[in-house]
Amino acid sequence: MNRAEAAPVSGGPSLMVICSSYPPVLGGTEVEVQRVCAALLERGYRVEVLCRGGAPMPPARQWVDGEGVPVRMFGGRWPSAIRDYAYAVGVAWTLWRRRRTYQIAYFVMGGVQLALALPVARLARKRIFMKFSGSNTVAPLTASALGRFELRALRRWAEQVLVLNPGMMEEAQAAGFPRSQLGWMPNPVDVELFAPVGGDSKMELRRRLGVAPEAFLILYVGRLAPEKRLPLLMEAFAGMRRGRPAASLALVGDGPLRRELERLAARLGIDGEVRFAGAVPSSGVREWLGAADVFTLVSSLEGFPCSLAEAMAAGLPAVVSDIPGNTQLVRDGVEGLVARAADPASIGEALAALAADPEKRRALGAAARGLILREYSTEKVTDRYERLFGVHPAGAGAVCSIGGGKLEEPRASQ
Repeated sequence: MNRAEAAPVSGGPSLMVICSSYPPVLGGTEVEVQRVCAALLERGYRVEVLCRGGAPMPPARQWVDGEGVPVRMFGGRWPSAIRDYAYAVGVAWTLWRRRRTYQIAYFVMGGVQLALALPVARLARKRIFMKFSGSNTVAPLTASALGRFELRALRRWAEQVLVLNPGMMEEAQAAGFPRSQLGWMPNPVDVELFAPVGGDSKMELRRRLGVAPEAFLILYVGRLAPEKRLPLLMEAFAGMRRGRPAASLALVGDGPLRRELERLAARLGIDGEVRFAGAVPSSGVREWLGAADVFTLVSSLEGFPCSLAEAMAAGLPAVVSDIPGNTQLVRDGVEGLVARAADPASIGEALAALAADPEKRRALGAAARGLILREYSTEKVTDRYERLFGVHPAGAGAVCSIGGGKLEEPRASQ
């Protein structure tokens, strides 16, 4: 152990963030962890991420990412079949070996590392927090002995267990967590990166992307995966397009359903109006958002849909399915339109209603951006973390006394 690792905690609060995957893996949870860690570092916290190694991570054990966040990686040199176990051992050993250098162990994502490292963090007398990063992640733990151990350990030792939406709150309570132990923590949105664009800029983006100036462009961003219910979206689009020949649908992202969706577009006779853009970086997502008229997300399951929140920050109205992850963000007729899940007719009617009413689109889009600015910007979510942890670096502006604070409920859907 070097001298820096042996030094006791002093000055600003110090966190070990245990998250099995991390950028350049670009999922909602990974991006959230990076944004929150970078924001806490700016406020004077000391933060280090412990993640699993292996491609696409850098071939190193330690690095500082592009946002200035220190990252330690474990298991990258081990065969993929046992990499999770090597990662779990590395996390547990690090939490114990460096126990004098941090105050808070914050677990994001479940896995073997949770079962092994939770007792170590408890033995080291650290404050423990956990965030479940997606819907339907708590209940499956009750099906295995390891999962039940993790749930018991969290119930006994975690100060708070965080969830993303009201449905997850109910799921956690059904698994035995008392309501007093649960808190709501949304994912942050970069409201500067994702912002509305003006008319001339919109036309320029359409020109670059090959979108007709007069087209009514419906946009989806995310994985092409079964839970996203994209075949239903394409059926809805085919139905609503019959009276609107200028309508187009862009699917930005990639995944296991791509070939199936391409074949479905051909069968429905809309292959000329459906654009498969593939995976693009954040800058490319921002361009598609700037070119679009409406965003849509009709999934059967969402935790906190980052792509939806980013579209709302960009000032787009949305058509979403009526699941808790979506309706915590979009109220029907306020920030967008809510359609019945698994109902192509309902989805198509909502899309057609927005296609016919540009003024309504503008009003819903403005309300959507306003909501994100008020509640979900990186600054607002980082404030929530400071209230949660209840300890504050000098000059950061304390928002709660030491010992942690209750977080308010997620906004109820209306």
